[in-house]
Amino acid sequence: MSAMPLVLLLSGSLRAASTNEAVLRTAQAVAPSAGVRAVRYDGLARLPHFNPDDDTDPLPASVTELRAAIEQATGILICAPEYAGTLPGSFKNLLDWTVGGTEISDKPVGWINAAAPGRGHGAEATLRTVLGYTGAAIVEPACVKLPVDRGMIGTDGVIEDPQVRQRLGDVLGALATGG
Repeated sequence: MSAMPLVLLLSGSLRAASTNEAVLRTAQAVAPSAGVRAVRYDGLARLPHFNPDDDTDPLPASVTELRAAIEQATGILICAPEYAGTLPGSFKNLLDWTVGGTEISDKPVGWINAAAPGRGHGAEATLRTVLGYTGAAIVEPACVKLPVDRGMIGTDGVIEDPQVRQRLGDVLGALATGG
């Protein structure tokens, strides 16, 4: 029996109670029903500031861990907020550390825009640009707008809305199959 495809979940938020984290916790919860194993990356805050001079062997341990997690994944799902019209600096820093490696090249990648309607376009545009530089394979059916209101999030930090859960399962399935 072959192992279930692995989707790496990358949050662009450092806030534990963010809607982006709730989306990814929910994706992790629905993953088995979508035939996928999902793992949340939790090292965003530990990454050093990107400096091209440091993008050589030996890499900082946190960067090695990030790149290994990407390498092991079948696909990647990102949920990042928009901050000042683009991605938060800490998440852009994570993406900068992927440019010098080859782990993300041709890897199926998608994202969830959990912002209120009409918001989050700057973050999406930046993701599309930076992921293009990394050679990631953007899976269009896995790039969706899925507005999440704080009232949708249960006390356990997971979204129970069946439509949201179904859409997340569909996104995970698209990433696991590459489109």
